[in-house]
Amino acid sequence: MSITVKSSIRQHQHSVICDLADIIEATWQRHLALSPYHLPSDLGYVESRLEGERLVIENVCYQTPEFRKLHLELAQVGPNLDILHCVMFPRPDYALPMFGCDIVSGRGQISAAVVDLSPTSSDGLPTAYIKGLEGMGTQGYSHPRELPSWGHIFSEYCCFVKPIGSPEHKRFLNQVNHYLTLHCKQAKAIAATPGKRTEILAGQRNYCTHQQQNDKTRRILEKAFDPVWAERYMTTVLFDLPEE
Repeated sequence: MSITVKSSIRQHQHSVICDLADIIEATWQRHLALSPYHLPSDLGYVESRLEGERLVIENVCYQTPEFRKLHLELAQVGPNLDILHCVMFPRPDYALPMFGCDIVSGRGQISAAVVDLSPTSSDGLPTAYIKGLEGMGTQGYSHPRELPSWGHIFSEYCCFVKPIGSPEHKRFLNQVNHYLTLHCKQAKAIAATPGKRTEILAGQRNYCTHQQQNDKTRRILEKAFDPVWAERYMTTVLFDLPEE
């Protein structure tokens, strides 16, 4: 499937967010067989107001034989806050980790950038991932950031940083590309394992349940909309739990 639709806000966001969104979509298209994933009609594109500023949220979703949902979200609040959020949800017959990536830019400066391949098995990441991620993480960044209290769901290769300047911006983009390419190649290389479905589902539920505890995201959504809408968005779009 060819990706041709570009976000209407992407070109107005921080250049690193724009570049990263392009990298993610190009990597998906290069390595995976994409087909549309349909969100509820009222949640694909959303507008509201937050503290007097226009809030826009745009979601792009796909599915593949290996992934039940590939989700890329771009959000913008007025001229001073840009957000990228991306998660790849494996199908419950595929024993794959969870790819997640986020960037937050405020007033033209990136305050937080994170990428990880989070294990969904009690055994940790598969050997091929450990080999492919060796030596990676927060190395080479001047301002690593502290993980949240629920950060134990992430791997030892989680990169959570405040990237400073062009060299670190480029380093982060290259690192995301490496994690994402490794993940797509591994997804194509492994076979489905229906016998592990229960364990895989439990691991994904653990990941999603802890991610739903992100108080900053929830507070923004509750202020811009209301608590009921925020809960629906958190559990339907951002971190929906896989079906049995």
